[in-house]
Amino acid sequence: MTTGTDIRTYFDGTWHEGDIPIMNAADHGAWLGTTVFDGARLVDGLAPDLEAHCARVNRSASALMITPTVETDAMVEIVREGLAHYGRETAVYIRPMYWALDGDELGIVPRPGATGFAISLEAIPMAAPDASTTLTRTRFRRPVLEDNVVNAKAGCLYPNNARMLAEARTKGFGNALVADAVGNVAESATANVFMVKDGEVFTPIPNGTFLAGITRARHMSNMSQDGMKVHETVLSFDDFHDADEVFLSGNMMKVTPVRAFEDTVYEVGGNANPVTRRVREMYWDWAESQRQ
Repeated sequence: MTTGTDIRTYFDGTWHEGDIPIMNAADHGAWLGTTVFDGARLVDGLAPDLEAHCARVNRSASALMITPTVETDAMVEIVREGLAHYGRETAVYIRPMYWALDGDELGIVPRPGATGFAISLEAIPMAAPDASTTLTRTRFRRPVLEDNVVNAKAGCLYPNNARMLAEARTKGFGNALVADAVGNVAESATANVFMVKDGEVFTPIPNGTFLAGITRARHMSNMSQDGMKVHETVLSFDDFHDADEVFLSGNMMKVTPVRAFEDTVYEVGGNANPVTRRVREMYWDWAESQRQ
């Protein structure tokens, strides 16, 4: 099952056209879920923070006891080689992936050095500039390091995200605003979250229950350089009901305005949500400044 079109796959040392098979039924990753991935983007010929995403997939592999086998710089070069296939007008989702091939004598712990690696490139358009979403609460929460690998971008974490999204959709909302183990806001089901109050920006402080994303960090850097006050802090659901603006931050769509959190409505579009619009503008200005 694919998400995009015009797929290219890097596997076994070379690029292939299409969505080719890469995993065997007996691979550790297939039956025990030892898989990690990362996501970057090609937009208008730019791949913002590509090196950071490739570095993170190596850290994720190590966190899941999978031996990373491709150095960051080499991975970046492989990705760029594959991206040369696409025209400047095509937006591409870039997904490097590792999985464990074998386990120990009991089959459970991944065997060091037994690693599968692939990169999937898919043409997936960016969201329209006026696209937004809605949020609701969910009974499912983010795990903690003591019971899951929250320090990795691991495939085994995503069934929980899927439960969050499915519950939100049955309630008529587009996404879920998710709590951590003690009930404070952590992120959405698919992305990090920011809120704006009286012109200042707030985001949940990283507490070991969610990945503080690469795009999140880029937004925070841009906002600080622009003179905005940005706070990482403990946030409640009531804080979001009291917010002036809310937006999501993730690699897939970069900035997604939120128009409602349950019965709280935020104005979006036109001259509304000025901070959200400025954050998006600054991101693409920064990305353009990286063009080589």
